[in-house]
Amino acid sequence: MGLRETNPAGFSNHTVSLRPCWQTFIPTSAQVSAVHQPGRFRFTLDNDILTTEQRQFYEDNGYLLIRKLVSDEDIERFRKEFIRICKKEVRVPGAMIMKNEALRSQYGQTESVVNKVQDFQENEELFRYCTLPQILKYVECFTGPNIMAMHTMLINKLPDSDKQTFLHPMHQDLHYFPFRPADRIVCSWTAMQRADENNGCLVVLPGTHTLPLKPHGYPEWEGKTNKLFHGILDYNEKSPKVHLVMEKGDTVFFHPLLIHGSGINKTSGFRKSISCHFASSDGHYIDVKNTTQADLEKELQEMVHKRYDMPALELKDIWTFRARVVQGERINL
Repeated sequence: MGLRETNPAGFSNHTVSLRPCWQTFIPTSAQVSAVHQPGRFRFTLDNDILTTEQRQFYEDNGYLLIRKLVSDEDIERFRKEFIRICKKEVRVPGAMIMKNEALRSQYGQTESVVNKVQDFQENEELFRYCTLPQILKYVECFTGPNIMAMHTMLINKLPDSDKQTFLHPMHQDLHYFPFRPADRIVCSWTAMQRADENNGCLVVLPGTHTLPLKPHGYPEWEGKTNKLFHGILDYNEKSPKVHLVMEKGDTVFFHPLLIHGSGINKTSGFRKSISCHFASSDGHYIDVKNTTQADLEKELQEMVHKRYDMPALELKDIWTFRARVVQGERINL
């Protein structure tokens, strides 16, 4: 079963750019740099959005689920735009589109073939998700007022039976990110339809956001592993897990060190979600050389060079191209 990635590094074919003048690169270890807040809470900021109970839950568990945050109307608009992308009615510059090529002869250019659209920051309709006021008001509780949209995805988990084709092993998102501090980064993940154990909902390990960044790599399991679907190398399968059962419009916010993943889709339908990683623009980029993230940087450099014949870029350069300010000022990121 063949998977093809289109534009894996998030560049359009003509992208050549120098570092913007606003960037501040701080050479440092890729180990987590934390922002310590005075008082009771480390992971959330003082405002009138979150209750004390919600802040304590995130403090203890590393995630917070908000029910019915995104309207059915917005989700339907995102779904229709995804269908247009699948049919190639819309081109998304710089996006990576993951497909199951083995299904194309049967289904053609449809949603039955496309598993993921990543880096959709150049698509006005999908990127609208990252600017929704109801999303940003919660994001600000974690990042502060100056907010960057760093990483965007629309996942269409295809029916998979027992092949594990689209299974993402347990991982920490910070593994992919060359920016810090970790505590001022948050993911907003919205279910576009019901997500449960049958169709591959998110699975989290509560409280693991307090752990350091662990070494990641490709899982040692039978069958195909997807490019850049890294997992924690010393992951214990017996670790207590929570399956996040969510209805359409429900949104979970979680810390980039929270260990999480998703299962296979055992149904005959799809499981769609849309997400964005946000970060405080007051943060900084790091140099990942000689860290647990060095192999990831090398893998991405090889992919970019092979596809675009471009000189080797550092991981932070790749992320700079993707970043977009969505609230406040762009300071460093």
